[in-house]
Amino acid sequence: MEGIKVGNKKSKYPIIQGGMGVGVSLHKLAGNVSKEGGIGIISTADIGYQEEDFAKNPLEANLKAIEKEIKMAREIAGEDKILGVNIMVAMNHYKEIATECVKNKIDLIISGAGIPKELPEYIKGSSTKIAPIVSSLRCCKLIVKHWIKKYNYIPDMIVIEGPQAGGHLGFKKEELNDKNNNLEEITKEVVEYIKEVEQEYKKEIPVIAAGGIWDKNDIQKYLKLGASGVQMATRFVATYECDASDEFKKAYINAKEEDIKIINSPVGMPGRAIYNNFIKQTEKGKAKIEKCYNCIKTCNPAETPYCITRALVNAVKGNMENALVFCGKNVDKVKEIVSVHDLIQELTAN
Repeated sequence: MEGIKVGNKKSKYPIIQGGMGVGVSLHKLAGNVSKEGGIGIISTADIGYQEEDFAKNPLEANLKAIEKEIKMAREIAGEDKILGVNIMVAMNHYKEIATECVKNKIDLIISGAGIPKELPEYIKGSSTKIAPIVSSLRCCKLIVKHWIKKYNYIPDMIVIEGPQAGGHLGFKKEELNDKNNNLEEITKEVVEYIKEVEQEYKKEIPVIAAGGIWDKNDIQKYLKLGASGVQMATRFVATYECDASDEFKKAYINAKEEDIKIINSPVGMPGRAIYNNFIKQTEKGKAKIEKCYNCIKTCNPAETPYCITRALVNAVKGNMENALVFCGKNVDKVKEIVSVHDLIQELTAN
C-alpha cells in the first residue's frame, strides 16, 4: 500500500481518518492517526465547545480552540506528518475558521456539507492544500471547473463520500437507496475524470473514497478502482485515542443493525445516526431550544426540532439521554475498543 501525497509530505499508509464533530476527532485522535502513518483530521465543527466562553461567544471560542488543537495534534504526530482539518461549508463563519486553520499551518483542509466555492481564496500565499468532498461526478466537475475558472486553482485532492457514510450526507433521502449512487460507480467515474484533469494541468490529484469502508479488503477494492486512498471514520471512534466519551464509544459497540436510521437533521440535510431515545423524543416534538450557538447557516431556531450543537456536545460528553450520535452504516460491526496503532496495523497488514 502506497501512502498519500499532500504537498511535499507523504503519509505511510493510504488512510485518512474522517473528521467527526462535535469534538469526536480532536488532537488526540487526529495526532495519533498521523503519528501511526495515516492522515489525522481534526473536526472544526464547534471545536471550542470546551472553552469557558463558548456559550457567550462561540466564534472566539472556536478560533481559540483551533489554535490549541492543531498545536497539540502536532506535538503528538511530529512536524513531518500530515495533519488536516474538516470544515463544513454549512457552518457560519466559514471564512474565519478556514483562515485560522491556514494561520496555524494546517497541511490539509477537507471541506464538504455544501460546495466550498471560495476555499482557494482563503489559502492564498500558504502551503495549505485543499480537498472538496463530492458525492457525484457532476458535483466534482462543478467544483473543479469553478476553482479553475475563478482562481486558476486545481484541487489538491478529491474526497468522494458515498451514501453509506455517517453524519450529514450529500444525498437527498430518496437518493440513498438508488443503486446508481453506489460508491464504486462514483469512484470509477471521478477517477476517470480526474485523470483527464491531471493530464491537462500536469498535477497529481489523489482521489479518496469514503463511506462504508470497513476493512483491508475494502481498502484494496478502492485502490484497484484507481483511488489513491480511503477515508474512514466509524472505525476510529472505537479507539482509546478517540476524543469522545466512553459512553459515546459504548453506543457504537452496542449498536445493532436495526438501530441505524436516516434522520432529518435540523440543518436541513439527511443524516445517519443511532436511533436512540433522544431521536424518538424529538420526533414527537418534545425537545426545546434554550440557546442558539449560531453554528449552521441553514438552521432556523424557531422551526428546528432541537439544537444540533447541544445534542452533539451531549453525545461527546457522554450525556446519552440527550444525545445525537452520528454513525456510519457499518457501526453494528464495531465490537471492541482498540488502539489506533493496532487498528492501522490490522488495516494495512500484508
